[in-house]
Amino acid sequence: MSRLANALAEHGLIARGGFVFADDEDAPPGLSGKPARSIVLAGHGGGTIWPHFKAWLDAQPASPADPLDAWSKEVLDSVATRVGARAVFPFEKPYWPFQQWAMRAEGLRPSPLGILMHPEFGLWHAYRGALLFDIDIKIQAPANPIHLCDLCDGKPCMNACPAKAVSGAAFDVSCCLGLLRTEDGGTCRRDGCLARSGCPHDRHRYGPEQIAFHMAAHLRGIAGG
Repeated sequence: MSRLANALAEHGLIARGGFVFADDEDAPPGLSGKPARSIVLAGHGGGTIWPHFKAWLDAQPASPADPLDAWSKEVLDSVATRVGARAVFPFEKPYWPFQQWAMRAEGLRPSPLGILMHPEFGLWHAYRGALLFDIDIKIQAPANPIHLCDLCDGKPCMNACPAKAVSGAAFDVSCCLGLLRTEDGGTCRRDGCLARSGCPHDRHRYGPEQIAFHMAAHLRGIAGG
């Protein structure tokens, strides 16, 4: 695992937990083409990837249509080659259950925004892909982390959204996008999601440039972080 951690760290990424698939589980194919034995998720907490991604993007002769997806694929395919794994991504078909994998790997639960709440990173984190191994990888099981939403007084994220897209039931994406496309959504487009910013656990908040990038991606309806 240290070799994997070092390879990911070169790009501002970290291993986000993992697990061994059960024998009767419908696991994706590993590098050999047979069902993988184990999986390690790769992602980031806070804005650690931003300088790496920005340097890559600035070096491109033309910006890809989905630049963060393109960067994630290039980086994690390279890491997978180095550690003898196969990389899979949440933006590629067939769409694998990344959110369920993440909850299983790190013991996290969704926030009212639908983003998984992390005990250290709050809402400021993302998964960029996963590495599938043909062997059992020894991975420490999650230690039932505290769900910060359970301790939150007043749930400010639920009251901060001007589009009223956040409720106890689900995050209404269409309602959110509807506001962003109007003049009233200017603050959200400029400063980022007000509901996400309303969460008090913001020590690892992304920088303004990264927030603006993700809001533009969200408005275009593509995957952000």
